[in-house]
Amino acid sequence: MKIWLDGKLVEQEEAKTSVFDHGTLYGDGIFEGIRFYNRRVFRLEDHMDRLFNCAHYLLLDMPYSKEELSKAVCETAAASGLDDGYIRLVVTRGIGNLGLNPFNCKRSCVYIIADKISLYDPAVYENGLSLITSSIRRNRPDTICPQVKSLNYLNNILAKVEAVRQGAAEALMLNDQGNVAECTGDNIFIVKDGTVYTPPVTDGALDGITRRVVLEICREQQIPAEEKTMNRFTVTCADECFLTGTAAECVPVTKLDSYELGSGKIGPVTARILARFQELTQHTGTEF
Repeated sequence: MKIWLDGKLVEQEEAKTSVFDHGTLYGDGIFEGIRFYNRRVFRLEDHMDRLFNCAHYLLLDMPYSKEELSKAVCETAAASGLDDGYIRLVVTRGIGNLGLNPFNCKRSCVYIIADKISLYDPAVYENGLSLITSSIRRNRPDTICPQVKSLNYLNNILAKVEAVRQGAAEALMLNDQGNVAECTGDNIFIVKDGTVYTPPVTDGALDGITRRVVLEICREQQIPAEEKTMNRFTVTCADECFLTGTAAECVPVTKLDSYELGSGKIGPVTARILARFQELTQHTGTEF
């Protein structure tokens, strides 16, 4: 496997970073998960915009331009030999000392991995996913901004651990007000009386790229959709439910804790959105 590391493709065994990198020492860095389908990188420009916005917010110097990194992403995907796969683009603060001060790091480190990924058993895309409600609350938006895709995923990891230990693949995360934020690695949508709802980013949700695509699909297909603050009661009473994320794609949900959601099967609105999403992934994107 070839890894793009600070400007060149190297073998996996040669792709090494320093133990003094603040990405390792403090989780000080950002990342993007990007998909490619049929040798096309899906929503590359959107991912680049978000990456650079996060870097700006963290005062993290980017050693490459958007154009250079976009080219590097395509180069890495091509080198993988895969037609369909997943890209992890990581930017760390770079090498510093053992102190906390990030400005002692002279240059950011960038690496790109292109490989396969599978978050869930393929059967859940047909039969639906079961969720548990995590006791781990999502970080407050006024303390850790949910718009930053930081390398520090401890909050999400603790919720994922809780889900796995309870025999579930995914967990619903509430915010400090008890309202729905997102899942450990996915945005959440529900359908009620024909309208699609998803929590606003101000409730602790990431402004997910796939989330944006689904809202675009709803506008295109004239499916009513809006952002709405929701609690656990709202989800349990939903007619349909599904999750979105670059790695997860679009996943139907049929159960939350002991509650069956809707009919317990994939609903018609969800199926319509999933079909259009799959069509877009196969026929749009940046070719490489």
